[in-house]
Amino acid sequence: MNIITSAFPQRRMRRMRKHEFSRRLMSENTLTVNDLIYPMFVLEGFQRSEKIASMPGIERFSIDLLLKEAAELVELGIPLIALFPVTPADKKSLLAEESYNPDGLVQRAVRELKQAFPQLGIMTDVALDPYTTHGQDGIIDDTGYIINDITSEILVKQALSHAEAGADIVAPSDMMDGRIGAIRQTLESKGFVNTQIMAYSAKYSSSYYGPFRDAVGSASNLKGGNKHSYQMDPANSDEALHEVALDIQEGADMVMVKPGMPYLDIVHRVKTELAVPTFAYQVSGEYAMHMAAIQNGWLAEKAIVMESLLCFKRAGADGILTYFAKRAAQWLKEQN
Repeated sequence: MNIITSAFPQRRMRRMRKHEFSRRLMSENTLTVNDLIYPMFVLEGFQRSEKIASMPGIERFSIDLLLKEAAELVELGIPLIALFPVTPADKKSLLAEESYNPDGLVQRAVRELKQAFPQLGIMTDVALDPYTTHGQDGIIDDTGYIINDITSEILVKQALSHAEAGADIVAPSDMMDGRIGAIRQTLESKGFVNTQIMAYSAKYSSSYYGPFRDAVGSASNLKGGNKHSYQMDPANSDEALHEVALDIQEGADMVMVKPGMPYLDIVHRVKTELAVPTFAYQVSGEYAMHMAAIQNGWLAEKAIVMESLLCFKRAGADGILTYFAKRAAQWLKEQN
């Protein structure tokens, strides 16, 4: 990048900042409702909702209430939601069989959502941690190590069951090697050639996930364990590019960087060096930190949330998966 230099006062940088119209004209990045993906938690039952203590303002919904919430999102113009299930304890197992049950919670939710709101994009999480008794994202051996290839076989079944239910995008977030290629091959062979894959390609073994694990009920199963053997080391950057390149080669349509704000350098590198559709997840811990400061009066809610989301766009993200999506969409609508 060549910087045009000239001496003060010929070049007064503040000149262009004096008026709103000129600030608008030279704005390099813009946030719109089209950039927002809203994660939603679904649970069993009817007319049920549960607040999540570590995520103020976010709730788990039974399918009937999920539909009511979805109607509001459609009205706001949010293009895509991401579903995450709260699996009852009696349906969890070592082999995560419930993950690919055609009448499972996610599969039923997808069918009802697509029937009611065909224009709303539905993305499903492909991972086993909500379904395993130990809270890990895969099948474990006697030492507790995640067995890659057996786990991938189950992930393929899970992804196919989501596609059969009507999911527009399947999003493997498990970080197993080779699972994108296996899922793509199966989707192609079964006729789901237009089912998109958003690969969680650069998912770090982060401490920012705690409130999410509370939300889906896997924190107690994990019992202080970690996911270092399959999620990425926060110290690494080049490794993320290798992961992304492999997933694209195997058939991913889009890639995800997770977490978000602490990893905006990774978002930037992926977008600028590989030029692929790049998304970022403003995760539960980021949401919880913002909300704690907002509720204590330390930060102004709208200003800080909108700034944080704009930073994702500046880094290169094509879209942001965020628990602030509904509020941001409402604020954007009020501006227009």
